[in-house]
Amino acid sequence: MLIETLGAARDMGRLNQIFGVLIRHGFGDSVRRLGLADPLERAGHALKWDHAADLARLEPPVQVRRTLEELGPAFVKLGQILAGRADLFGPEYIAEFEKLQSHVPAVPLNSLRAQLREDLGGEPEDVFARFDPEPLAAASIAQVHRAQLKDGTEVVVKIRRPGITHTIEADLRLLARLAAVAEAEIPSLKPYRPQQLVRELARSLKRELDLASECRNAERIAANLAPLPWIVVPKVHWQHTTERVNVQDFVGGVAGNDLAGLDSQGFDRKLLAQRGSQAVLKMIVQDGFFHADPHPGNVFYLEGNRIAFIDFGMVGRLSQRRRDELLNLLLGLVERNSQTVADVLLDWTGDEHGVNLAQLETEIETFVDQYHGIPLAQLNLGQMLADVTTILREHHLGLPTDMALLIKAFITLEGMGRGLDPAFHTTTEALPLLRQVVRTRYKPQAVVSRAWQTLRRTLAVAEQLPHDVSRLLRNARRGRLHVGIELAHLKRVGDQIDRAANRLTMALVIAALIIGSSIVMTVQGGPTLFGLPAFGFIGFASAFVGGLWLVRAIWRSSKGRDVVDGE
Repeated sequence: MLIETLGAARDMGRLNQIFGVLIRHGFGDSVRRLGLADPLERAGHALKWDHAADLARLEPPVQVRRTLEELGPAFVKLGQILAGRADLFGPEYIAEFEKLQSHVPAVPLNSLRAQLREDLGGEPEDVFARFDPEPLAAASIAQVHRAQLKDGTEVVVKIRRPGITHTIEADLRLLARLAAVAEAEIPSLKPYRPQQLVRELARSLKRELDLASECRNAERIAANLAPLPWIVVPKVHWQHTTERVNVQDFVGGVAGNDLAGLDSQGFDRKLLAQRGSQAVLKMIVQDGFFHADPHPGNVFYLEGNRIAFIDFGMVGRLSQRRRDELLNLLLGLVERNSQTVADVLLDWTGDEHGVNLAQLETEIETFVDQYHGIPLAQLNLGQMLADVTTILREHHLGLPTDMALLIKAFITLEGMGRGLDPAFHTTTEALPLLRQVVRTRYKPQAVVSRAWQTLRRTLAVAEQLPHDVSRLLRNARRGRLHVGIELAHLKRVGDQIDRAANRLTMALVIAALIIGSSIVMTVQGGPTLFGLPAFGFIGFASAFVGGLWLVRAIWRSSKGRDVVDGE
């Protein structure tokens, strides 16, 4: 049953809304291919066909972006994640995904009071010396109000929307089930890894719903960037911070996209570009914990050519192994070492079935080799990373999630730097730091430390080996040793055999009806219908209906095979 596949009846109302939006934006065929005809009919009340002509004229990337906006916060967040997946989508889609903003009408303060009283321990006007009822900004998950503490400190109060958790949880349940169905029923979607993307979305949204988690991220990054005194991260006021509300210092400065304001106030744009790149590179290369969405809206420029980062709801994490691989990749790109770049990318993508790895390696080497002889200052590291992900996308290979997020941060950094200083090159800023990290990595004490850790892991494995072998042999003697072999698409093959058997059975029944009815027609006497023996007439009619069903089933099956072959 479809309802059993897609989930409990409690989500069916939301499911109907989703299908209605999809159909209105021209995705009805995709919904039907998922086998969701019944919910499709129930979604009919949500259709607004008066806008169909306008929607039909939109380009597919615009259609997708507008669909995600209309579907709500979970889908907007999905689009924002997809904006960092240049390894999966072309530039026209990435450009549209980057436009996604979850701006929605603000919730009236009176609707927030009950939640605020519970979280703050009193009315906001009593807890703060001043609390502005009109929000500074409103998004789908939270909205921000300006306030003043009793000691005169200017702060912002970020408040989670009431009831948003239940909406997002319902959307995540539906997305998870739809992703599983889509991956099974529409083979062309498999390279996009729908289920993996939904899992990534769920992790990101659950972290973003916890406003206290955002503050913990801010404090961790502030501690890491303490050696850079020109970087400012707003202070968190924990006495007023919970899962549903957080309070941080107000940052007043020039917005990251207000270049005219920088010039009018005498900022050194070249110095700002250098300092911003140093901060982002340190977060990524040295700390392995970075602001994953450093777009101009999350950056402010302060007097003294200082830079403030805000909104740490989306962060990236890199293990030490990933940082080592990243270091090798960046050094390979900067130093034009094609073999190093190819080795790292092939390790990341893995030995995917059906991919010509030799051809992929040759393309990567050819790509990197084209930069030989170009002066270092003219290399565009962000564009080079974007071109590498394009090569991977053409081979239907996806990067690990953490690396896709990181590459997005690099490309954003390059764009912001060039906006501040047209002569800015991430390469010139990155190379000294990369070489410093390499020197630190190969210091004698660092090498000894890594060797000792490797030895400890090896000894632990060796110590456990006799126990593991003993358990394996014991299970084998008891007949409990099982070898699992997974045959891809075996269930689909079984379903096809089952359908073929059903049609064969129906054909035999139809043949029997025709033969039996023919015999009955020759027998005189008995009830008649339209002047013919009744049982013979009913038999022929049943055979006719069964024949129509059989022809339709065979035609639909043939059409389905043609669609798959065309893909």
